[in-house]
Amino acid sequence: MVAPSTSTLEAEKLALRQRLKALRAGIKAADAAQRASEHFAGIPVPPLAAIGGYWPVGDEFSPLPLLRRLAASGHPVGLPVVTESGRPLVFRQAPLDRPPPAGKHGIPAPGPEAPVVIPALLLVPLLGFDAAGWRLGYGGGYYDRTIAALRAAGGVITVGLAFAAQEINAAPHGPHDMRLDWIVTEREARRFL
Repeated sequence: MVAPSTSTLEAEKLALRQRLKALRAGIKAADAAQRASEHFAGIPVPPLAAIGGYWPVGDEFSPLPLLRRLAASGHPVGLPVVTESGRPLVFRQAPLDRPPPAGKHGIPAPGPEAPVVIPALLLVPLLGFDAAGWRLGYGGGYYDRTIAALRAAGGVITVGLAFAAQEINAAPHGPHDMRLDWIVTEREARRFL
């Protein structure tokens, strides 16, 4: 089987992103984040492990109930900071009671004075995921580069957060895309081997 060309793969991803953004915008699930937080209990999180999270933007699946619970249990929690294009994300601690100011690409991000956190567990936003653990992100490659760097440095548990309706038949992926270890939705926590 011949691998799709880069331009074909990117065109397929772009069309799928547009469809999934529209689908996600139509989801109304007020208690989905709380239910997902409950399903997360089945994931083996090392004691006091640092957590890489994110502040939800727009209609992204919210990790905030889960992040607040983890922080209350003593886990240092960091939010992503884009330092420059083509580089992995840096995670910095931030209060979880209010959004940090908008950083690059309009993403809420702690300032440079906040302590750096090296995640042992990374919560990953996404537009779509499939039954094999592949995710469709937003197209910048930041999370793929971050996951690759963390795995190379000793490992990280990756957990995608999404609405169950965001599952697709097959997420298009190329050689630089990183598979998730887990996906957590309002319905379940699923591990990928």
